[in-house]
Amino acid sequence: MRIKYKINGIVQGVGFRPTVYKIAKKLNLCGYVLNSSDGVIIEIEGENKERFINELKNNLPPLARIDTIEETVLRAKNYTDFQIIESKETTKTTSISPDIAVCEECLKEMFDKNNRRYLFPFINCTNCGPRYTIIKDIPYDRKNTSMAKFKMCEECYKEYTNPLDRRYHAEPTCCYDCGPELNVKCKMENGKWQELRIENGELRIKKIEVIAEKIKEGKIVAIKGLGGFHLVCDATNENAVKELRRRKQRPSKPFAMMFKNIETIKRYCKLTYNDVNLITSKEKPITLVKKQVELNGIADGIDRYGVFLPYTPIHYLLFEYIDFPIVATSANISDEPIIRDSDELIDKLGTVVDYILDNNRDIINACDDSVVQAVGDGEYITMRCARGYAPLMKNVECRMENGECKENITKHKNKKINKFSILNSQFSILGVGANQKNTISLAFKEKFILSPHIGDLGTLGSIEYFERTIDTFRRLYDFKEDVIICDKHPYYESTKWALNQNKEIYQLQHHYAHALATMFEYDLEGDYLAFIFDGTGYGDDGSIWGGEVFICNRHSYERIHYFKPFKLIGGEKAVKNPANMAVALLNDDLAKIYKNYKIAKNLSKGNFPLTSSMGRIFDMVAFLAGMIERNEWEGMSGLLIEKNYNPEIKEIVNFEINKEIDFIEMLNFAAKNKGSFELVSSVFINSLVQSIVKISDMYDLDIIVGGGVFQNKTLLTQVLKNIKNKKVYFNKNIPINDGGISAGQTAWGMWNL
Repeated sequence: MRIKYKINGIVQGVGFRPTVYKIAKKLNLCGYVLNSSDGVIIEIEGENKERFINELKNNLPPLARIDTIEETVLRAKNYTDFQIIESKETTKTTSISPDIAVCEECLKEMFDKNNRRYLFPFINCTNCGPRYTIIKDIPYDRKNTSMAKFKMCEECYKEYTNPLDRRYHAEPTCCYDCGPELNVKCKMENGKWQELRIENGELRIKKIEVIAEKIKEGKIVAIKGLGGFHLVCDATNENAVKELRRRKQRPSKPFAMMFKNIETIKRYCKLTYNDVNLITSKEKPITLVKKQVELNGIADGIDRYGVFLPYTPIHYLLFEYIDFPIVATSANISDEPIIRDSDELIDKLGTVVDYILDNNRDIINACDDSVVQAVGDGEYITMRCARGYAPLMKNVECRMENGECKENITKHKNKKINKFSILNSQFSILGVGANQKNTISLAFKEKFILSPHIGDLGTLGSIEYFERTIDTFRRLYDFKEDVIICDKHPYYESTKWALNQNKEIYQLQHHYAHALATMFEYDLEGDYLAFIFDGTGYGDDGSIWGGEVFICNRHSYERIHYFKPFKLIGGEKAVKNPANMAVALLNDDLAKIYKNYKIAKNLSKGNFPLTSSMGRIFDMVAFLAGMIERNEWEGMSGLLIEKNYNPEIKEIVNFEINKEIDFIEMLNFAAKNKGSFELVSSVFINSLVQSIVKISDMYDLDIIVGGGVFQNKTLLTQVLKNIKNKKVYFNKNIPINDGGISAGQTAWGMWNL
């Protein structure tokens, strides 16, 4: 008897086949293992074959994940040995691993003077290094990556072809003799760029040392990472930070910082156990944490830093020469995708940087840094799903438990098929997401894929990147969508694109898509009470929704409550300038204390769109209390309110709850207490939480919370703390903000088409 397995999940380029080989040898099994575009195919014969799957599941490589296992019992072929055989190309459905931070074993080798890869800036193995960012096609073989141009030396080839070696079929594997080269570019006095000749560089480390010296001197440099360039300067040098802000025309939006190690972060930040786990995880995301030491110019006015650790060998080598944190912000023009090659960098940001640390390993697919935040008791939310996490893949035959994918075995011999309940549709579905924090999602052949973060679709460059990402996933998976699902907003660029594709189109309400994304992540069936709070979403009545309470399920939704609509005075400009919108809603006696009183009252008679946006309510409270004059960057008012929240203050303002939720007395309270930031912030959060709890008590349903407003850690934590005897679900792995909209769109298609 022979058993054939087809295994799907993250099983290619992660050391899966060598693990299968070792287990088969250990159990004296014969047969083979191979990579195919459908997953990993294994055939085994031998007395211990029944033990094989349990041994495999208990000894998976660090980066591997099994989603589904198909098992078929066949007649014996009488194999005499166990082999790893060449990849087989069939239909393309296997998962592509995200890029992963350099592992401890590689770091140990890199700092070992007796190792042939001592101080080698491109060291990697099966357990770490670039994946998605270098792949052109699948199967994930070297010929299908940007490493194809680097012919392996004899030593590397020996490792690559040895099933017992950690670098067996590690496609980016290389060394000094056969790998990529670093180069340093500098800007000359005439403004032109040229490569800097660096003599006497021991093992090429001198190039990194030169860049480190320039950072110490206060220069601004660009460093090529896994998925694009970072703009880098000394985070402790206030003049360097100011200069970076001036050149990049980014006056106050916070910068992320990279630190040498977790101990250094602890000197500057107050970390919880949950924070540490996120920061030190194999994904190495940017993690939002509480400040302890103020660094001027980094994140002024708020109490959070975005921090992360080195994740490439180049980063680790850089920190051998510097002992301070660095600003490491994405190299891009505002609202455009991260830049992935030095020619584009010089063209777009040549006036921003002084030096560039480049290399000749091409980035095929750009991928920004992920951003996460710890909330509640051991929980977290994803604010940007990118490097380390994305592409985020789930096999929709697999059962979900607590937001995690659990492998499912389908046994063909007795036709037992236990499919994940999501799989209704046989269509290939493309969800194209929202206009801000755009992502795309695909569903086809029992597979769901969420793309890495694309960004805001506000420029030609970002729209081109959006289209390029769609083309990338079409190519990688031979994907041809039957159906496109988009937002209802007529001016979203993703919606405009969809409507021009000559395909079957469905337009899904924005806030319903938020709720569906949460239902998809947890495989929820039945009715739920969903609180969806964000800045903007096109409503069914043509107004701008954003403070919504739905009863919803996989197939339909009802808008049962919403925050009282108000005029968005100034239209889109009100997002940056909430002053007129806020003052127009005040009682006259209070409104008169504001200098724009007359203008606001006159404008209030104008024909402006109505909105129920919770994001704008945050802005108005912050303005009326005197915390802001205008919103300099997205989320500013929310973070200021969060900074000033005091849990010892228990006071509330009662919101009148009917179908409409009347919050106007909160605005009057903010105006009456202008200058009392702590009081206003605390009362606002308390009042909002109380209204959520009151409404949840009115319905015998478990709760969903979603939308960008729930990125507010204080609000989300207080909601989790105060809702009793009900389950509260929120997106963790899928972004809780508009980055999750495409997932909700695609889930609706899978459930309803």
